[in-house]
This record gives sequence, C-alpha cells and structure tokens, in this order.
Amino acid sequence: MTSTTVKNPRIAVLGLGEAGGVIATDLVTAGVYVRGYDPRIAAPPGVVDTGSEAEAVTGSDLVLSVNSASDAEDALRAGLTSVSPGCLWADLNTASPALKRHLGEIAGATGIEFADVSLMATVPGRGLRTPMLVSGVGAGRYAATLSLLCANVDVDVDVLDGPAGLAAERKLLRSVFYKGLAAAVVEALDAARAAGCEDWLRQAISEELTHTDATTLDRLVRGSHLHAVRRTAEMQAAADMLGDLDVPPLIATASRDLLHRLSRRDEHTERRLSP
Repeated sequence: MTSTTVKNPRIAVLGLGEAGGVIATDLVTAGVYVRGYDPRIAAPPGVVDTGSEAEAVTGSDLVLSVNSASDAEDALRAGLTSVSPGCLWADLNTASPALKRHLGEIAGATGIEFADVSLMATVPGRGLRTPMLVSGVGAGRYAATLSLLCANVDVDVDVLDGPAGLAAERKLLRSVFYKGLAAAVVEALDAARAAGCEDWLRQAISEELTHTDATTLDRLVRGSHLHAVRRTAEMQAAADMLGDLDVPPLIATASRDLLHRLSRRDEHTERRLSP
C-alpha cells in the first residue's frame, strides 16, 4: 500500500449534486483534471462526464465519494472493480461511524487507502474552503493532497489521529447539539407565530444567543440536572400548549422525556450515595 502524494493527481468525483458539483468545479478552477459521475446530474463545465463509477475512477489517484450514505458502499464496490493501485478513496458523505469503518475495511481488503472525511459546514459558498475533519489510514495523504492542489485556497483540513469513523463521530456529536438547537428554534417560532408573538420570541432568542459566554454550557448542564423535576413539568405544560396551538410538540416532548430521565437517574444516584 502506498502513501505517496501525487504532484499532479487525477481526481474522480462521484456525486455531482449540491456539494460534489461545487467541489468538482473548484478543483477544475485550481487546474486539476477531474472526472465525474452522477446518474442524475450532468457534469459541470470542465469536468469529464463518465457513465459509471468504474469509468470515473479509472486512472484516478484520488476518488471523492460525495453521493449519499445510502449509496456510499455501492459506489465503493463499483469503483473498486477498476480503481488503480495506489489510489486514495475519500468518503465525504455524512454517515455513521460504523458505516465509515465498514467502508474503510472494504477498501483496505483490496489494498486501497481510505479516508473518512466530514464536511463541517455547508459546501455551497465555500467549496474547497469548507472546514473538514479527516481520519483513517489515508487521512494525512488526503490533507497533503488538498494542500498541494489548492496552494492559493485557504484549505481547512484537520487530521485526526485515529481510524475511519472518528471524523464522522465528531461531526455527528456536534450535529446532535447544533441540529437539535435549530429544531428547537423552528418549533418555538412555529408556536410563537400561531400565538401571535413571533417577533417577540425572535428577539428573545437572538438576545440569548448573542449573550452566551464560556459559562453558558456549564449553566445549561447544571441547571438541567438541578431542576430536572420542575422542568419536566414545565415542558409538559409547554407541550400541552403547543398542542392547543396545533403545533406538533416534537422537541418539547423530547425535552420533557430527557429531563424526566435525568430526574430519575439523579434520584437513583442520590439514594445510592446516601449513608
């Protein structure tokens, strides 16, 4: 297995949708020879359009799989039928750590290096400047290749010392917080709109987010444990209110259930530690 970084690599991009199309275009702009494949979308200008994964990866030094988690394994298996020795396969899909590890095992069994790449922000508007976390046996080579190709682009690739799946794990852990926060905001604003006070709640949320500091995280966690019983009842009342407003209380009931679990767990811990 080779870990050599090719000076003028040929790159294949599998998946030319919102993310893959932008990345492929940026690579062409950087002067890279790019072959692409997507069964539903034509290749953007400058990208050589091909008819299959196998055709796209033929002769490539680096493959960027940017299709979807559900297509990632099929794309890998199809590509491995014609991939060249020494090629690096990088999977940029948002997928579970278990799937990334599985993909790495499939690639490794055929002698192909694998990199688990997590895109840490939306790609449109950023392209190759999108912050990335990368892990796996091919992580260092992936970062070095992008830096070499994009000398005039502020590439932000953070290499994690660990196996494939580690980058995916870090991204999804952050997603639990960030996407959960977004879902709570959407649900709260839907309810406020139904109650006729959306502008008031928008301002309140904006002020809370603006005034966060280093103590906010500890305050949120400590308060959730300390006041779990009272807050469970509060979120039940909130869920009832959303129901009256014809807004499905998905986040409100999930918050209620989590707080209830905390109260029971903390109560059990206190009983166990009591003399």
